[in-house]
Amino acid sequence: MVSLREALNAARAEGMDLVEVAPLGRPPVCKVLDFGKWQYEQQKKEQEARKAQKQVEMKEVRLRPKTDEHDAEVKIKRARKFLEEGHKVKFRVQFRGREITHPEIAMELLKDVANRLGEVGEVEVRPNMEGRSMFMLLTPSANPSKPESA
Repeated sequence: MVSLREALNAARAEGMDLVEVAPLGRPPVCKVLDFGKWQYEQQKKEQEARKAQKQVEMKEVRLRPKTDEHDAEVKIKRARKFLEEGHKVKFRVQFRGREITHPEIAMELLKDVANRLGEVGEVEVRPNMEGRSMFMLLTPSANPSKPESA
């Protein structure tokens, strides 16, 4: 164990800094090192960690209560592709005029979408109203079942 004054003098003699590493230890633990270089290395480590992080993108698919079956099927295929790529998909059913008096139509449409995409996605946010639209959020499944090739 070295006194604070001796440690500071030793650090100055080497042209370094005295950095407290474990302030809660008894006695507190300090190191003699170049603080600027240490900060730089920490920044680089954080940058590398951010690069390695996977960014999840949000895709939105818009429908209407009167969307035809074939058109809905096309949009569901597109959403399936998004989910397989690892993106979240937000389904929004927009109401116009008096359509808003029948939210059960949109609820059935969204439930059908969730059933069709059940093997590649999971419902994160259940269907609910937001202004003049109803939305539902799907996230990619943790273990998607891939179709086996023959």
